[in-house]
Amino acid sequence: MGNQSQNIAVSKADRDILRELVKYVQMIAVSPEQTQKRKDWIAHNRLYLAKPMILCFPEGAWRECLPTAAMKTSTPLLQELEWKLRSIIYTYEVLKDDWVVDPVFNLNWVHKFTDCGFEIPYERVDTLGSFRWEPPLKNLSDLQKLKPVRIEIDKPETQRRIELAQEIFGDILPVQLRGSFWWSLGVMQKAIYLRGLEQIMLDMHDNPSWLHELISFLSNEVMDWLTFLESNGYLTLNNQADYVGSGGVGYIDELPGKEFNPMQIRCADLWGFAEAQELVGVSPEMFNEFFLKYTIPILARFGLNCYGCCEPVHDKLHLLKQIPRLRRISISPWADVTIAAQELGDKVIFSYKPNPAPLAAFKFDESAVRESLVQVMQIVRKNNCILEIIMKDTHTVQNDPSRLSRWVEIAKEIRDEIYQ
Repeated sequence: MGNQSQNIAVSKADRDILRELVKYVQMIAVSPEQTQKRKDWIAHNRLYLAKPMILCFPEGAWRECLPTAAMKTSTPLLQELEWKLRSIIYTYEVLKDDWVVDPVFNLNWVHKFTDCGFEIPYERVDTLGSFRWEPPLKNLSDLQKLKPVRIEIDKPETQRRIELAQEIFGDILPVQLRGSFWWSLGVMQKAIYLRGLEQIMLDMHDNPSWLHELISFLSNEVMDWLTFLESNGYLTLNNQADYVGSGGVGYIDELPGKEFNPMQIRCADLWGFAEAQELVGVSPEMFNEFFLKYTIPILARFGLNCYGCCEPVHDKLHLLKQIPRLRRISISPWADVTIAAQELGDKVIFSYKPNPAPLAAFKFDESAVRESLVQVMQIVRKNNCILEIIMKDTHTVQNDPSRLSRWVEIAKEIRDEIYQ
C-alpha cells in the first residue's frame, strides 16, 4: 500500500463490497470449526502427539487462484483490503486446510528499510523465473563502506490505514495492528546479495576473517533492529493465527512470556525464525562457524523458535539443537526424512515441506503425490514425530487451482488412514 489513504473517499459500492466480505469472514471466525482448530494448534505446538496438521499456501500461484484484476473495489488501496479478505475466504471455502481464521482484521506497521550504502542491481527476465544481480562488494575494502540498515516507521500512514479500515468495517470485525517487520532473521541471503554465492563460499576458505567481519556486521544490524523495535513498542504478538517460521500457525499458550507488558512487547513474547537456504552446499562445520554461531544470539532473544525452510538439515540437526527453545524445524523435500525423524522424535515439530513440483507440472500426477505423502507419514508416525505437512513454494499450478485443493484432500485422506 502506498500513501493513498489520506482523505480517501469510499463510495457506497466499495463500502458494501468490503462489508459483505467482512461479515462472511466474521461468521467463519466465530464458528465451532475455528474454535477446534485453535485448540488443535495449541496442542500441536505444545508437542502433544496427535494427527498431523496440514497447510497449503498458494504463494506465487495466488495470481492464478485469485488475480488482483478480479477485485471489484475501485482503488488500489481498497483492492488490497479486498484481496486480503477474499484470500481468507478462498482458503476456507476452497483449500479447506487447517489454517485458522481469527475474528480480527490485521494491519501491519507501514515501514521501510534505509539503504546499506550500496545499490544491488537486479535483472529479472521472467515474472516467474530466476533473476540475476550484481554483488557490490567486489573488494575486501568495500566492507568499510557498508552502512547499517535501519527500519523507518511511518506512524501517520499506519494510523490512516487503521482508521480507514475501522471506519469501513470496524463495527463488524475489529481492526488491530499486528504483523512482522521480517520473514527470516537469518543474514546469509543479504550477505550473498552483497558478495555473491560462489564468492562467499570461496571467502570461507580464502578470506575467513573478512567473512566473519561481514557476518558479524549483518548480525549486529539485526540485533539493533530488535532493540529498536522493542524499545519503541513496535513489536506485536504472533501467538494466534499468525504465520510463523516457514509455514506454521502461531497458536500457543506458552507465549507471551513471563512479565508480559502489552504496552511494550519483547522478543521474549514472540516466535523467532531463521534459515540459511543458500548454505545448502556448505559443510556442517562451516555452517556452524559462519552462520549458526551468529544466529544463536539473535534467536536467544525469542520465547520460542523455528528454524529452516528449503535447505536440507538432516546433517545439521545436532548443531541446530543448540538454538534455545527450538520448537519447529523445517524438513525440506531434499532432506533425509528417516534420519530427521529418528533424530527429532517427539521433541521438536517436524515441519515437512513436500516437493511442490507435481503441482507445477504440465500434468498433475495424483499417484506421485499420494505415494510420497504415504511414505513420509509412515516414517514419522513410526518415530512418534509431531508432524505438520505444509505445501508451499507453489509458484504456478498451470492455471489449475483445483490442484491445490485436491492436494489438501489427498493429504487429509492419507492422514485419516495412517493416524486412525
